[in-house]
Amino acid sequence: MSGKTTTIPVKKGIALVAHDHKKGHLMEWAAYNKEKLKKHELYATGTTGKMLEEKVGLNINRFLSGPLGGDQQIGAKIVDGTINFLVFFWDPLEPQPHDPDVKALLRIAAVWNIPIACNRASADFLFTSVLMDSDYEKHTDDFRTYMDREIK
Repeated sequence: MSGKTTTIPVKKGIALVAHDHKKGHLMEWAAYNKEKLKKHELYATGTTGKMLEEKVGLNINRFLSGPLGGDQQIGAKIVDGTINFLVFFWDPLEPQPHDPDVKALLRIAAVWNIPIACNRASADFLFTSVLMDSDYEKHTDDFRTYMDREIK
């Protein structure tokens, strides 16, 4: 597939998501990075968003809870370019009733080539990158060939 370049702007659209057993980790990480997070447009699934507002004091654009469709709402915002950075503290040891939605969200983030932090260490590395403070030209596959293919 041929590609195209799009810009992730200085003010990024950041989705913050956490499974139940990881919400405390995300709250601690968000509190530590509160001032830097305030510089971006923030999105979160239901309960996580409410906790980030109440416990950390961040302004959050909230979607539904993940199992009720919030993961898919975030995925749609990744596709349309609104969200271009995903912090998703997921729990690999706990079965999730909405596991297909979780996998779909992670897949769509990979398809659209956005940064994904899946735990505190990866969030720390990504969030302290010099690329966070500037526009970033990212390469994305051009999916026209895929969409225009002949279906047999």
